Amino acid sequence: MVGAVTTVIETRNLSKSFGRTRALDGLDLSVEQGEVHGFLGPNGAGKTTTIRVLLGLLKADGGTATLLGANAWTDIESIHRRIAYVPGDVTLWPNLTGGEVIDLLGRLRGDLDKDRRAALLERFDLDPTKKCRSYSKGNRQKVALVAALASRAEVFLLDEPTAGLDPLMEAAFSDIARDLKDDGRTILLSSHILSEVERLSDRISIIRAGKVVEVGTLGEMRRLHTTNISAVVRSPVPSLDSMPGVTGLTREGNRIRFAVDPDNLDTAIVALGAAGLDSLLSEPPSLEQLFLSKYEGGAR
Repeated sequence: MVGAVTTVIETRNLSKSFGRTRALDGLDLSVEQGEVHGFLGPNGAGKTTTIRVLLGLLKADGGTATLLGANAWTDIESIHRRIAYVPGDVTLWPNLTGGEVIDLLGRLRGDLDKDRRAALLERFDLDPTKKCRSYSKGNRQKVALVAALASRAEVFLLDEPTAGLDPLMEAAFSDIARDLKDDGRTILLSSHILSEVERLSDRISIIRAGKVVEVGTLGEMRRLHTTNISAVVRSPVPSLDSMPGVTGLTREGNRIRFAVDPDNLDTAIVALGAAGLDSLLSEPPSLEQLFLSKYEGGAR
């Protein structure tokens, strides 16, 4: 069927424990073909464990995990021919050059695009003739990125892929990720750089204590949270004091600040407009605020 959505990564009720530590606790994750899917959570939330289960490096205690319609544990060989993986902490063979490592990994996969390899080396400003022992963390990360991104993989599992890169190289990665998406490739992106995830992701899953606690587009998530309003008005707005959905109301002279839920945003703006506006700033919650709300409210 033309235009049908294809799920390329799916976990259902996935569980994994290490001794008494429960790393995954019924995790449900779904990633669609051609999307960049952000995967957010602090250290210990279960992101890397999930990716290692998807790679077949760990066997789950319960639940299911599939990539490209195949079982992540029993169909490892066929899956690995179609996916690429970049970890956040790259270890390389110290006596090989960066170029030799890229070519070795390309031969193992059998799908290295030499023209793309050359373009990526230039894009990431990486000297492939240096021994890996001399590389900084950022340059080791570049080797892994070039090796993965120069492949013809259909799905990319990226676990902190820009760790150690400077802002210019982060921007280069973002451009390449968009190109891959435009080409119909799929990316599962786990990153602590929330601005990166916010820029790139079509949908986002937030994981906490081994479970996905919220999933959706950034717009969908924002509609579940308050918007911050700051305005300078010409006359008082007494109706805001008792208006449903308004919280954190403060006044400093003619400046007024408050937060309002999505259902009452229109009413609040109309009340401000009736009072006469000199300035108005409306700030929907950032991805960072949405993310923190899932953890700071944990005790509640």
